[in-house]
Amino acid sequence: MILIDMHVHSTSSDGTFTAEEIVRAAKKRRLSLISLTDHDTTEGLAAFGRACAEYGVRGLSGIELSADASYTLHILGFRIEAGNAALEEKLRAIRGYRFDRNAEICEKLQKEGIDISLDEVEAMSDGQVMARPHIARLMIKKGYVSNIAEAFMKYLGLGGRAYVPCVRISAEECISLINGAGGLAVLAHPAQTLLDDDALSDLVKHLKDCGLWGIEALYPGHSPEQIYRYLSMADKLGLYPTAGTDFHGNSQDVGLGMPVSEDFLPWARLGVEI
Repeated sequence: MILIDMHVHSTSSDGTFTAEEIVRAAKKRRLSLISLTDHDTTEGLAAFGRACAEYGVRGLSGIELSADASYTLHILGFRIEAGNAALEEKLRAIRGYRFDRNAEICEKLQKEGIDISLDEVEAMSDGQVMARPHIARLMIKKGYVSNIAEAFMKYLGLGGRAYVPCVRISAEECISLINGAGGLAVLAHPAQTLLDDDALSDLVKHLKDCGLWGIEALYPGHSPEQIYRYLSMADKLGLYPTAGTDFHGNSQDVGLGMPVSEDFLPWARLGVEI
């Protein structure tokens, strides 16, 4: 068995570890492969690549895109070419949508008596992609909530008093952008869709027709029964299962690394050698 993690976030999006800190942690835990999959940005990949080379860690470029749906639908992209013109143009537009959304969230929070400004959120994000977890951390810092879960439940999540829907692109476009950048598209944490077996199967079949490469079957939030179901679905549909923790750093009780067999994936297709 080896340890890998194909779903990790850094301070370039909403994680609490820098790319270098992630790589150092991966080295300490003896991970055989680590992939940086920040939300809607490739900004951390250069530093990630340098750190992997410095510490002798196998690194895989990645990204996570949020797709437009009435449920949670995220698409991971692996082996992407950072700097791809079409991808970067769309990412700039997505980050613009996020900026406008964050501004509206802050306005709603202020109407709730919560003194938080967009400038403070931007400072909290240290100039990287601003996201709701940054707002939540600022709310904790100022004493308005005790933890991130409370911030999302009461204010930032669906149904919360300051919730603002996000402008997203379609799953089909997410996959097209990833494939166009030389990448491999994977459905992230399928359990989070909350779809029943038939609906999820129909979704995955459709996404495969659009170029989907794999399913994130091994994930800390999946039960053993769900893992078995997703592994079976991948095998039946000719897709590849992947493994990732969705690591965001110290803000959650999830450590780096998932155990898999050495032949878990066709590593050469991912551009790495295990």
